[in-house]
Amino acid sequence: MEQRTLGRTGRDVSVIGLGTWQLGGDWGDVSEKDAFAVLDASSEAGVTFFDTADVYGGGRSEKTIGAWRRSNPEATLTVATKMGRALEQVPENYSRANFIAWVDQSRRNLGTDTLDLVQLHCPPTPVFGDDRVYDALDELVQREAIAAYGVSVEEAAQALTAIEHPNLATVQIILNAFRLKPLDEVLPAAQEAGVGIIARVPLASGLLSGKYTVETEFAPNDHRTFNRHGEAFDQGETFSGVDFEQGVEAARQFSDLAPEGVSTAQAALKWIVEQPGVSTVIPGARNVQQARANAEAGDVPDLGEEFHDRAERLYDRYFRRAIHSRW
Repeated sequence: MEQRTLGRTGRDVSVIGLGTWQLGGDWGDVSEKDAFAVLDASSEAGVTFFDTADVYGGGRSEKTIGAWRRSNPEATLTVATKMGRALEQVPENYSRANFIAWVDQSRRNLGTDTLDLVQLHCPPTPVFGDDRVYDALDELVQREAIAAYGVSVEEAAQALTAIEHPNLATVQIILNAFRLKPLDEVLPAAQEAGVGIIARVPLASGLLSGKYTVETEFAPNDHRTFNRHGEAFDQGETFSGVDFEQGVEAARQFSDLAPEGVSTAQAALKWIVEQPGVSTVIPGARNVQQARANAEAGDVPDLGEEFHDRAERLYDRYFRRAIHSRW
C-alpha cells in the first residue's frame, strides 16, 4: 500500500489506516476476539496506522491495541491516541498536570514508554490558541513521553488556529464526500506548513457504504441511534452532521458514480486519498471483511476529474447550504 509521510512526525504511514472507536464502544458490541481479527486483517493488508483514544470504551480500545502490538512485535506500526474527553469540556481541564496523567495512562494501556502520536481530542475552541497548552505538549516531547503531538478538531477554524503553532505535527478532521469544508482552507494551510492531515469519519458513519435505507435501525448503544442531533457529543461526528434521510438518498446517487468493480465505500475512501494534503484516512471496521475491503481502497485506480466533479455537485445539491458554514 502507498505510504505517505505523516506531517511533522516524520513517520511513513499507509494511506488507508484504521480507526478503532468501534473496538472500544459506541458502535455496538465487538468482542476481543473479533477486535484482534480486525487488527490482524488490517495489518496483513498493509495498514500501518491505527488511531485510538483513551476514552474509547474507557481505555478498552487502547488496551486491545497494546495487547495486539505485544503479540505482533515485528509489525511496522504507528499508533495515534487522543486525550482530553475524560473530563468536563472546559479549557482549564486542558492543563499540564492532566496531560501528564492522561499520557501516563495511555502509555500503560498501550504498553509503551513513548507514545507515537498524541492528539488533543476535540477540545473547547479556546484551547487551540493557548500557548501554555503547546508548551506543556512540547515538554512531554522533550521528556520522551510522546514522540509528537497533534489535534483533532470539529471545526475548520480550530484547525487553522492550531496549524499556526510550529511544533504541531498533525490535524485530524472530518473529511468525506459529504463534508467538503476542509478543502477550502485547512488542507492548503496544512500542506504549506508541513502538517499531516488525518481524515476521520470518511464514510459519514457508514452512509457512504451505500448499504443503508431510511428504515435501517442501529443498536441502542450505537451513536448513530443516540447522537443524531448532538445529544451526547458534537452532531458532526454522527453521519457528518447531515440529515439521515437526505444522506441515504445522496449515498444512493454516490454509489452510481463508483467505477465497475469498486464498492461505494472504496470509492468514498479513494476520493479522500486523492485530495491534496491528506496523509491517511481512518475508516473503522467491525469485521475482517470490512477491514480487508477498506484496505483495498488504497489500490483503486484514480477516480478521474469527472468523478470528483459529480461528487461535488451532489454535495452542493444536498448538503452545502445546511452544513458548510457549521464546521
